Amino acid sequence: MNATPIVVRCVEALCHKGCRQVWYDIEAIEQGAALPETQGLSAAEQAAVLSELKAVMAVYGDRCTRD
Repeated sequence: MNATPIVVRCVEALCHKGCRQVWYDIEAIEQGAALPETQGLSAAEQAAVLSELKAVMAVYGDRCTRD
């Protein structure tokens, strides 16, 4: 992960919620919702968080779905 410390902390906090919840959080961020973990982040930082979350979840593939 090549991200700023604040992005790393945010991604870690979101990931601690569990893989299924991360999918819902990704969807929420994509829809422009403010999550407690992303509050105060710039648009660029939020985009970085979203990108990092998608990269993390890509590793799981079909082993972790929203269903």
